[in-house]
Amino acid sequence: MMRKIGVTLCVLAMGIMGAARCAGAARSQENPMIRSIEQLLRAPTLAAADKYLHAAPITITAFKHKTGPQNPHEYYSQGDYWWPDPKNPAAPYIKRDGYSNPDNFTADRRALIQFSIQTAALSSAYVLTRDTRYADAAIRQMNAWFVNPATRMNPNLRYAQAVHGRAKGRSFGIIDTIHLVEVAQSARILERDGVLVGADRKAVNNWFRRYVAWLTQSRLGREEMEARNNHGTCWVMQVAEFARLIHDRTLLAFCRRRFKRVLLPEQMAVDGSFPRELARTKPYGYSLFNLDAMCTLCRILSTPRDNLWQYRLSDGRGMQRGMDFLYPYIKNKKAWPYRHDVEYWRYWPVRSASLLFAGIALHDPAYLKLWEKLPPPGRPEEILRNVPIRFALLWLH
Repeated sequence: MMRKIGVTLCVLAMGIMGAARCAGAARSQENPMIRSIEQLLRAPTLAAADKYLHAAPITITAFKHKTGPQNPHEYYSQGDYWWPDPKNPAAPYIKRDGYSNPDNFTADRRALIQFSIQTAALSSAYVLTRDTRYADAAIRQMNAWFVNPATRMNPNLRYAQAVHGRAKGRSFGIIDTIHLVEVAQSARILERDGVLVGADRKAVNNWFRRYVAWLTQSRLGREEMEARNNHGTCWVMQVAEFARLIHDRTLLAFCRRRFKRVLLPEQMAVDGSFPRELARTKPYGYSLFNLDAMCTLCRILSTPRDNLWQYRLSDGRGMQRGMDFLYPYIKNKKAWPYRHDVEYWRYWPVRSASLLFAGIALHDPAYLKLWEKLPPPGRPEEILRNVPIRFALLWLH
């Protein structure tokens, strides 16, 4: 087991994000910034995992709603920015972009976020300690969500981010399952280490295989793939991580092409900004969110032969350009030259995937030092739901 840890850390020290590709490494070759991150996270990670060690899984079947599907195994949520029409309360809801309606149904999404947090914390604690109690607890969570006939979630999002009077479910709702990215990463680590095995491994992988099929073949899934903003980025991020878990090389290759031919050319401006995110009512938060998703998919998809961190369009657009644009405003939010977000402006920035993954891949300790200084993502719920990468230890091993 120690050989596996040393192998992975050697790869990180070289700035290559693929795991277990550098045989014969020793811990003396570690990146000192990685050691610093591990030391920083050890105590809070173990404290969180100990809290969740005996927590009973709570899935979407525990919640009731008046307007969604009758099948309790179908995930259901309502669009955040949709409100009753004050001129006619019985009419279809109207949109107030950026303003979350607190009365909309979000219990299933809260449960999904909590599932992600608990599973990732437990899996991270296993990575730190190799104590299989943590791994077993994480697997219990996965079994409740993906395997147990009484509590499992169906592998689709047909009823996500519904809008009263307008849609029973929308493609935009697929962004809700960004919180399964760290669950899939947890499953991949536990499978790699021979802890998630047999019927459990087969059942978990089968759930993700069926969900990936829905994401790539359904009308809603295809619509989300074609989105030209953070929704399209998050579709690729999800499909890439889920495809990596189920060992679908064809889909992984498709996601790499999608990054090069669609995401970068159509979303990033020459200065490294994301114009469609800047046009929103929360330009700062959405810009951070989209950069985080792009950095995460580069972390997932990059290989020594096809390193997306180094990929550039002919005009220089690439991940370094994106980091160059946003890093000064993460370091000093007061310098942000655009309008402030209409909600939750004061809670940003937090520790983000962009700083963590780019710091390692682009060999820039300044990014990692800033990541360490920033607070971890926490309340309010808006912050938690927009930071799907919360447990760095899952991505360092």
